[in-house]
Formats: sequence, structure tokens, C-alpha cells
Amino acid sequence: MLPQYRKVYELLRKHILEGVYKEGDILPSENELCRLHGITRPTVRQALSKLTNDGLIHKHQGKGSIVHRIPQDIGILSVSGTTSAIGKKILKTHILSGPSIIKWPEKFIFDLSAVELESGCIYLERVRMVNENPLFYDISYIANINLPRFCSRTFENKSLFEILRKSYSVEIKGGEQRLKAISAQGSIIDLLKVKKGQPILYLERKLETSRPNFFVYSTLFCNTETHSLYGAF
Repeated sequence: MLPQYRKVYELLRKHILEGVYKEGDILPSENELCRLHGITRPTVRQALSKLTNDGLIHKHQGKGSIVHRIPQDIGILSVSGTTSAIGKKILKTHILSGPSIIKWPEKFIFDLSAVELESGCIYLERVRMVNENPLFYDISYIANINLPRFCSRTFENKSLFEILRKSYSVEIKGGEQRLKAISAQGSIIDLLKVKKGQPILYLERKLETSRPNFFVYSTLFCNTETHSLYGAF
């Protein structure tokens, strides 16, 4: 069961990301939030502090909690995740494979710890679409450590980061990535609906989380012909 501050945080975060509160809007006051949710001021402040740390609001003396601008470009490089950056209404996710538990691929893209290797990984293969146009082919690898019933969850049109955050208290905090341009070949042509030889951005990512020594890995193929990428790590 979520603690009280987390419930308020999740509700306000949802309203900010869905545009209920827009850039420059002022959130309800601490007193108003206390009365609305039947909680104490320290609990409200804990929720607001988490929103501040996420970069969704900033505190202004004498005014209150003011909503930050929410980025609207493709957030594949951002720790906020693609769903948060683009919005659920136009972002669709089609699951190609998984989630399923497998052995780590040989010669993996990043070095793995002994515990990761011993535990195996959860494999998830997706195509992300914006306005019905495929923009990302995304393969995720997550260590199979303390993620009960993860493979029984539905990921169609769902955010991986949000499921990790809400259901397992695992938050993405930053990471490292390698990027290079490649020519579209093989299955990528059909998956992203591009011409053979068209430039595609290829990324390899290792994302740090709030859980010590627990990482999310991914490889992504991105069609950036009509959308730019932004990000902060």
C-alpha cells in the first residue's frame, strides 16, 4: 500500500503531466492539500518536495508551488521517459515480445555483475508509435531481481518506467548512453517503416535507478526524420 505522501505525489504528478496544471499554474496551497486529502502538512511537503526533485514544480516565496514547462519533444534521452514527454494520448506501444525471463545475451552491450548474470534478465521488445507512425524500436533488459509477477503485467500502451516506479518503487535516476547513426537494414526497415539505407539513430543505454546496483538496459533504434530528441542526464 502506498504511503499517504506518495498518493498525493502520484495524483499531482498525473495532473501535471496530463495538462490539468500547465506551465506557470500554481498548485493548491499546502493548507488546501491538507484539507482535501485529510493529511498533515509534513506529508504534503514530502509530496511537493518529490515533485520539485522531479523538476515538475518549483517553490516561489509568497506564491507557492509553480508548475514547470513540460517538454514536448521526444523524451527518449530523458529520465522522465517517452510517455511522460510525449503524452499518453498520442503515444502507443506495441509489444513484439515479452516480458519474459531469459539468459543474458552473450557479449552483452554493458558489463554485468555476477548477481545480474546469475539472476537472468527480463526481456521486453516494443515498437513505440506517435500518431500511428513508428518512431522507436526498443529492446529492454532488466535484471530479474525482486520484481515479483513482473512478466504477468500488461505493457501494451503502458510506460515501463511508470510500472517500475508505481509497482516496485524503482525510479530512473540517470545513466549513460552510447549513440551512433546507422543505415536502416533488415527488420528495422519494416519495423520503423523506413527506406533501406535511411539514417537511423542507434542507442545503447544503462539507466541507474533508486535501487542500489539495479540497472535497466536497453537498445533503441530511432527514426528522427520528423521528431527531435531531447534529454538531460
